[in-house]
Amino acid sequence: MFEPLYTADEMRAAEQGHDVDTMMERAGRAVADAVLQRYPDAGHIAAICGKGANGGDGRIALRVLAEAGRKTSEGPAADADVVIDALFGTGFAGTPRPDAAALIEQLNALGAPVVAVDIPSGVDASTGEVNGAAVEADLTVTMHGRKVGLVVAPGRFHVGEIEVADIGLEQADTRHRLVTEEILQLVPHRHEGDTKYTAGSVLVVGGSPGMTGALCLAAEAAFRADAGYVAVAVPKESMPVVETLLIEAVKAPRERVDELAERASALAIGPGLGRGDDEHALVRRLLGESTLPAVVDADALFELEPLDWPAPRVLTPHSGELSRLIGEDSSWVDAHRLAALGRAVERFRCVVLLKGPDTLVGAPGEGVLVCDAGTAALATAGTGDVLTGVLGSFLAKRMDAREAAAAAAVAHGRAAALAPHQVGLIASDVIESLPFALG
Repeated sequence: MFEPLYTADEMRAAEQGHDVDTMMERAGRAVADAVLQRYPDAGHIAAICGKGANGGDGRIALRVLAEAGRKTSEGPAADADVVIDALFGTGFAGTPRPDAAALIEQLNALGAPVVAVDIPSGVDASTGEVNGAAVEADLTVTMHGRKVGLVVAPGRFHVGEIEVADIGLEQADTRHRLVTEEILQLVPHRHEGDTKYTAGSVLVVGGSPGMTGALCLAAEAAFRADAGYVAVAVPKESMPVVETLLIEAVKAPRERVDELAERASALAIGPGLGRGDDEHALVRRLLGESTLPAVVDADALFELEPLDWPAPRVLTPHSGELSRLIGEDSSWVDAHRLAALGRAVERFRCVVLLKGPDTLVGAPGEGVLVCDAGTAALATAGTGDVLTGVLGSFLAKRMDAREAAAAAAVAHGRAAALAPHQVGLIASDVIESLPFALG
């Protein structure tokens, strides 16, 4: 259920003790084979080759392609049908020098398909950061295993499709890992002997007037994620609306939140909560005193301060919310997602799930789990509330908080992908698909 994601240092360690020339020959042939298979009609293949091992891989690819009868050349040829990017390798970090940046921009302007060797030049293999010009690849042939920078934004937006080539190395333990759909096997399903409470009981706190939809989406998602019992605590003014929108859930005013919590096995705090002083005090009290695991989202993240948590807490911010939690601009978070996540984990000492096309899950003392199961269709209002409900259900089933967060992200993405349409997808569509994603 976890696939290794290599940093530059981890890749160097994996290569230790192996013959460099043999690995380069295999890498170059893998690139050439990918070009021949993907672009069989390409008559002229050019390559931009650097001075290091990555450039050596590119030159070997040109040799193999020439042996296969293709015209080859080194340099940014304007008439090339395909261009191989072998300028920088996994050891690159920082900002390309002006001459290299100009070469990258020239390559991107050629208009021909680009095949990157290992990682697009200009992308940091260990972080996904892009601090200057970077190649826009259509295909990346990466050696031995995926690199962190291939799946973490903004690097992931430069790689195109990914093909992993076997160059004869053994898999190694890595700090960061890619989560596969097999993690859903960890989610407990209802079994004979369960009651509605033992199957998972979720209390959702939120739903201020004008924002009841967010709470209703979270509650419905918790049910569709196999929770047996869901209750909601809302302001009195919201009760008539919530009574109309929610059928299965138990509804009560917020004054009864402690009573409702007695029957719950997890809390979901934040959807449509509001940001007033009363709401802020409620969040602080619940998170500081309740011994139930909790997912903390949306308005509950507003001006949140670290506490001595008495039970597992999972914060689920998007980049804008995370930026406020760590005192940075959202643009900085988008450019440094791993670093931003690490700072949030260190500050709040709990599990943090950073939403995005590369949803990242961090926890104290642990490497980052990358959940790459999403779809662009999830970029619509309300899907974050759906994720909150799913995660609340998994926590209520007594899953480990870190694994629950990763499983919820995968289930969320898979449900969106299984929806009958992607264009025009709305949050309710994701809820309807959840049983199929989990089944």
